[in-house]
Amino acid sequence: MTDPAKAERARSRTYPLVRRLFRNHVRRHLWPIGAAILAMAIAAGATAALAYMVKIVLDQVFVDHDREALIWIAGLVLGLFIVRGLAVYAQSVLLGHISFRLIANLQTELFRHLIRSDLAFFHEHSPGKLLSSFTSDIGLLRVTVSATVMSFGRDLLTLIALVIVMFEQDWLLASIAFFAFPTGVLPIVGFGRRVRKASRSTQAQISRLAGRLTDSFQGARHVKAYGMEEYETRRARQDIVAVRKLIMKTARARAAMHPVLEFLAGLAVVGIVVYGGLQVIDGTRTPGELLSFLTALALAYEPLKRLGGWNAQVQEGLAAAERIFGLLDIHPRITDRPDAKPLGLSGGAIRFERVNFSYVAETPTLTDITLTVPAGKTVALVGPSGAGKSTVLNLIARFYDVDSGAISIDGQDVRAITLESLRRAIGLVSQEIVLFDDTIRMNIAYGKPEASDAEIVEAARAAGAHEFISGLPKGYDSVIGPHGVKLSGGQRQRIVIARAMLKNAPILLLDEATSALDTESERHVQAALARLKQGRTTVMVAHRLSTIIDADLIYVMEAGRILEHGSHQELLAQGGLYARLHAMQFSVEIADPADSEDQVPPLQRQPRVRA
Repeated sequence: MTDPAKAERARSRTYPLVRRLFRNHVRRHLWPIGAAILAMAIAAGATAALAYMVKIVLDQVFVDHDREALIWIAGLVLGLFIVRGLAVYAQSVLLGHISFRLIANLQTELFRHLIRSDLAFFHEHSPGKLLSSFTSDIGLLRVTVSATVMSFGRDLLTLIALVIVMFEQDWLLASIAFFAFPTGVLPIVGFGRRVRKASRSTQAQISRLAGRLTDSFQGARHVKAYGMEEYETRRARQDIVAVRKLIMKTARARAAMHPVLEFLAGLAVVGIVVYGGLQVIDGTRTPGELLSFLTALALAYEPLKRLGGWNAQVQEGLAAAERIFGLLDIHPRITDRPDAKPLGLSGGAIRFERVNFSYVAETPTLTDITLTVPAGKTVALVGPSGAGKSTVLNLIARFYDVDSGAISIDGQDVRAITLESLRRAIGLVSQEIVLFDDTIRMNIAYGKPEASDAEIVEAARAAGAHEFISGLPKGYDSVIGPHGVKLSGGQRQRIVIARAMLKNAPILLLDEATSALDTESERHVQAALARLKQGRTTVMVAHRLSTIIDADLIYVMEAGRILEHGSHQELLAQGGLYARLHAMQFSVEIADPADSEDQVPPLQRQPRVRA
């Protein structure tokens, strides 16, 4: 691709990004930006006035020995420094307010968008990548926004004011000083493109590193169990070295423009010294005029250099903006239809009608599934690993949409129901225990924040959790750590069950709800679940067949299909897959009846019945 074509492609990406950033996030801060620019203009004017004062000081005080001028000049210089100091303070405070508020709004928008994304989105994007967008990418964008306002405000205004001083003193000298500037624009733009490309690669690698660290820390127990600390360190080291190399590549691209600017500045200074020095020698210019001009030029150099470096900084920020807006542009596929209505519950009957579904195209997960969950009844799903049991629960909650067929609740297609009303009607207890680094009280009340203390305690009692909670030093106000690490597996599961009980939803989805409980705790929880299930529609996935014997209806699944259904006794009489699973499990339990909270349930030792 030719250079013009590359430049055109870069512009086609840059302008929409800048326009979107300004329209959606910068425009709402125009008043404080205007105030900051006013403060910058005052500081720029004071800086230019100080440069001009050099001429007066040198010619009137040092050459003419004017004592009266010395007094008022000293007071004026002090006043200019005070004014400039106050203006710089004001611009710094205002810019900090603008940039941090802008970024806080953008982070909130990004989080709101991501948390409403489909469940599939979180399977496709690692936590490390998302965390990197919240920290590294948005941090770069904040620096870019601040640098843009500073460069086009403080630096540009200061440069303009100093240029006015120089042209006022000698337009020819000023022209000599700035003749080289256009020459430096092309390499600056070229370096900027290199910086943007390198920054994009750097941020992608930082995301991979964050994902690697997240996986290692979350899996610390298994890392230690398998003695893989050194292996994980080597893998992290590889990513860290890759990040370092990319950061150095970006730094080299940023720094490459400085020799160019230094060379051009050197040419300008040499030309001015030679030309101006000859004028001073000839007596056509005073030393004060030349020194004032050189002072203004020296003061203008730093703003000019920052303006040159600004392009590289902007390119880094635009690379970060591309990644952020890329996430914001991923729209959920599971959304409310324009004509969606709230769920009208009359009993909670669930119907699957010839449902087909796949997580990955051309790899069926469910095939031609037809099943009915009568209102107020309990239906169990059993079968070997990969049968699709948990997928059925995911589809009821509409975490995914079916490929074909239909799912209805009380005759209403779930796709025609608002997601808010559907999810409000469902209580979920999953084999994946999800707890937050907060108090036990908050974790139980997560689905019902307005719950009273009495309701929370009642739910905990029903889940068999109140006793161990009361034994903790701070009781319900105990903070349980990330993922509940301060609790045992059985305790964590009972907190999750208490959460579902407190929500008191008319439809219950239980995915191995008692898998982490010891025999005694399970007995209490099963009794509580039995009370909770009365009059409610319940769909449960279970490995321990003893927990679903009393289900009103049992569906037996294998390889995404329903092979048989009926009551416990009916399925045993059929002598099919259910009967074989039952015989396999109970023969193991008879051989090894011991059970405890920390012991692996016997059924989990059988590969055919793992889910």
